[in-house]
Amino acid sequence: MGRDFEIEELTPRVIVEELDKFIVGQEEAKKVVAIALRNRTRRRRLDEAMQEEIIPKNIIMIGPTGVGKTEIARRLAKLAKAPFVKVEATKYTEVGYVGRDVESMVRDLVDTAISMVRESMSEKIRAKAEKRARSRLLDLLQSSPAGRRRFISGFGPARDVMVEGEEAEAMNSAEPRDQLAQLLDSGQLDDREVEFEVTAKPVVEGMFGMVGVDEQAMSGVRDMMERIMPQKKRTSRMKVGEARKVLIDEQLDQILDKEKITREGMELAEQTGIIFVDEIDKIAGRQGGAGPDVSREGVQRDILPIVEGSTVTTKYGAIRTDHILFIAAGAFHTTKPSDLIPELQGRFPLRVELKPLRMEEFKRILVEPENSLIRQYIALLKTDGVDLAFSDDAIDELARCAAHINEQTENIGARRLHAILERVLESVSFEAPDSLSGDVNVDRQYVSDRLKNVLEDKDLSRFIL
Repeated sequence: MGRDFEIEELTPRVIVEELDKFIVGQEEAKKVVAIALRNRTRRRRLDEAMQEEIIPKNIIMIGPTGVGKTEIARRLAKLAKAPFVKVEATKYTEVGYVGRDVESMVRDLVDTAISMVRESMSEKIRAKAEKRARSRLLDLLQSSPAGRRRFISGFGPARDVMVEGEEAEAMNSAEPRDQLAQLLDSGQLDDREVEFEVTAKPVVEGMFGMVGVDEQAMSGVRDMMERIMPQKKRTSRMKVGEARKVLIDEQLDQILDKEKITREGMELAEQTGIIFVDEIDKIAGRQGGAGPDVSREGVQRDILPIVEGSTVTTKYGAIRTDHILFIAAGAFHTTKPSDLIPELQGRFPLRVELKPLRMEEFKRILVEPENSLIRQYIALLKTDGVDLAFSDDAIDELARCAAHINEQTENIGARRLHAILERVLESVSFEAPDSLSGDVNVDRQYVSDRLKNVLEDKDLSRFIL
């Protein structure tokens, strides 16, 4: 997003304004998620007893594919710096055959939260880790045969000569180390090789390939085996530039407080986590049938306790789901939210409908967002020396074609623009930079010429666009 916000600064109006930078239209949906996010901030200001009583108001987004459902949820989580997981409800059907345990969505959220905390803490201590890694590299360079060299700098790049005997022992003084440090910092030693010991993590994957064993149990066994199996040291030889990265990671691992990371990660997941359940309309169905209907209702009943609030066991410990925000989404072409079981409906009290995209929205999508498709293509081709420019009538034509094809075939929303732009810019992308450079102006005629055959042949457009 544009800038980092403190959580207190994120009023509903600010949240909507930030979402407007990336998502066109859908004002109602933006307001609903903005209020849901703000309610979390309001809840933290209350005393602990009241905090426990206030649960998130989960949301169902209804609308066809490609209108911004996932993007709204993803951008909301990024804005709030909240751990975010997107899952498809259909993956939980027929558990034991091709599906997954529904609790895995919560475990994935915890993994994401802990990774976020680790990354945040790593940034705070990176300077310290880099300093330690630099010192270790200097020791390696001095102790290795390649390190016992006299570095001669003058006009042009530094060069070195082999030093032996008493002069080699003298290299251990502070002055040569300073010279070595200067060369290391300037990058002149990046191609020199050093040899050092690294810790090899025990390999336990593949040792437990038992069918039907609970995923969480297997994860716990793997972690336990990694702890009790002896860690082997192996000698590795690599260039200084690569060794620096390895040593920094090693130092970070030594400095970081793993227990604190786990504790803060678990709390972050519990209090601010967002789980986006896509394709929930595909599991909508009531009892009374056979086959797939039974499976769909079974998935709903498995998801229910997670959304209601329960305790899920993870490899880091138990986590409560009471205050995780769940956002569900689906097209609901052949079903409706009332086809979900009543208990699950009650846990998604907020429903918002996202409108299908029309020509005007397509025009705005092409140019308005900070990461708009037009800006992306201009930046990509700029790297090959092509200065791409789109006229206003070209934007109109692209939007018109996208709307027309969505009406004639399956409506896939804004994703249609990706296919159209790829088709229009195919020759430019292929020829740059070999035989094309400089200015390329795209106008209405340019777009029409490249889409004419596809638009006129409806059968062809179904395959191509």
